[in-house]
Amino acid sequence: MIVVAGEALIDLVPQAPGALAALTPALGGGPYNTAVALGRLGSPVAFCSRVSYDAFGEALLDRLRQTGVDVSPVQRGTEPTTLAVATVGADGSAAYSFYVEGTADRLFRTPAALPSGTRAVSFGTCSLVLEPGASAYEELMRESAARGLFTALDPNIRSGLIADPDGYRARFKSWLPSVSLLKLSAEDAEWLGGTPREWLASGPAAVVVTLGGDGLTVFTRDGSVYAVPGEQVDVVDTIGAGDTVNAALLHGLAARDALTPEALASLGADGWTDLLGFAARAAAVTCSRAGAEPPYAHEVAA
Repeated sequence: MIVVAGEALIDLVPQAPGALAALTPALGGGPYNTAVALGRLGSPVAFCSRVSYDAFGEALLDRLRQTGVDVSPVQRGTEPTTLAVATVGADGSAAYSFYVEGTADRLFRTPAALPSGTRAVSFGTCSLVLEPGASAYEELMRESAARGLFTALDPNIRSGLIADPDGYRARFKSWLPSVSLLKLSAEDAEWLGGTPREWLASGPAAVVVTLGGDGLTVFTRDGSVYAVPGEQVDVVDTIGAGDTVNAALLHGLAARDALTPEALASLGADGWTDLLGFAARAAAVTCSRAGAEPPYAHEVAA
């Protein structure tokens, strides 16, 4: 079982250019998309979050259930669902502004236990920024690592939400001793101001950097670097592409029984190349259709 911990929200996606274009609601949130992608790929997965009782919250949970995601760890609240307004550029890239004050997911509390059979826990995005929930997710990360669970982190930086960038960068560094696998985009890496080698020295067994259409690169603790090119595809938008990569990496590692730092170290060139290629194919499928619509297993079979 892979547990994905973090926010679920509603993306409001414009249907035409311009500030007053009609907005269509879409189910989203980085961790939420990761959980859906894992379910579609066929991994046993659970979602750990706090979700509103409002109509948006019910729709979010319905999709998880339909995808086979265990929602038993989800906490509920009467507060509204977080909204993210997306702006899609000419190249399909997405930027966001957020409506987060007084929303349900901010009041997440550290659970007393995770589902039986949990092998890995994935963290990231807004849930590690917005208090008081951010401290609860951070506590869960540290507790999971202390129990020997595989921990994955995708910071998925949303700079507009980070009031104290230097404080967040320091907090990010404090998480690294509790992280098994760090995955982030080249843009995230530039914003954070570090390097894969520096981060590896602090704890992770591997760091995967996504380069958009140029592919993915992994840096491992033994000094190895492996890369694969991106898959050529007509890009509709990139919403959910990074979350799909995150899910594909976790799914592929679980299929290889490699959800330990020691197993990551033994993957070697062939193992990493196959895994990164799988993640690149999965992300390409997501980019080929509107919104965060990750692929099913049959769509990314080699």
